[in-house]
Amino acid sequence: MIEVQHAPSIPNPPSIPSNAPSIAHELAGKSDACSGCANQEIWTGSCAPPHSLRMNDIKRKILVLSGKGGVGKSTFTAQLGWAFAADEHKQTGIMDVDICGPSIPTILGLTREEIHSSASGWSPVYVQDNLCAMSVGFMLPSSHDAIMWRGPKKNGLIAQFLKDVDWGSLDYLVIDTPQAQSGIDGAVLITTPQEVALQDVRREIDFCRKVGIRIIGLVENMAGFVCPGCKNTSQIFKPSTGGAKRLAEEMNIELLGSVPLDPRIGKSADYGVSFMDEYPDSPATTAYLDIIDRISAILDQK
Repeated sequence: MIEVQHAPSIPNPPSIPSNAPSIAHELAGKSDACSGCANQEIWTGSCAPPHSLRMNDIKRKILVLSGKGGVGKSTFTAQLGWAFAADEHKQTGIMDVDICGPSIPTILGLTREEIHSSASGWSPVYVQDNLCAMSVGFMLPSSHDAIMWRGPKKNGLIAQFLKDVDWGSLDYLVIDTPQAQSGIDGAVLITTPQEVALQDVRREIDFCRKVGIRIIGLVENMAGFVCPGCKNTSQIFKPSTGGAKRLAEEMNIELLGSVPLDPRIGKSADYGVSFMDEYPDSPATTAYLDIIDRISAILDQK
């Protein structure tokens, strides 16, 4: 069982340098991290290693997908990252490329942080010594700004996150994304019990199989409501067609587990703290940790 520990407080970073990336810049999604670097003239080549070399320093790359918004994909991503980082000997990164809804900075308590750049690339923002994150949200002038990107420009920014971010050596990189990417160890798909969500997940499963992405398993989120007082569980989203269990059997994939809806999950996300750390006795915490243990076991089998 993975043990969850309190994260140490992180001091405020220095002010952002003038050459740091911004989503509003005309070259965002097009340029690389060396653009504007003061050290550029003393180098005969690019400061940062190519995409392939950066990815070689990351042992496990995991996608968290849903195919539908509002099912708790980003919240699960954060809990997965916190749980991996509970082992102080493991280095974990979270990459948030959900351009339409970059919520990872809020969930991790990093809304006031900014990206810094150096000769080795963009530096991720650290939650604690062994947990860092990179998000489109760090590049927005404010949390109210929308990103109206499609096609090549959107794909260009994702490529920059892979190529230009100085992740260092990671044991796990958890990627919060609305769409499947290549070059990863597997995908965890998130759904809620009702059929309208399951339909989108079926399409996501089909897509993963067509492009050759390994599916680690399926997680059913918001599977019943847990009363914080009496601890009783009641259904909020009725599994009218059998829920995630039926879908997993139908699609021949593993159901990793079901996480009940605890209102304190939302509260923890708003305050940027680990729900599992704050509420270790919640049935949802038990479910999260069982699921994460199973994901770790599956990845170790590879």
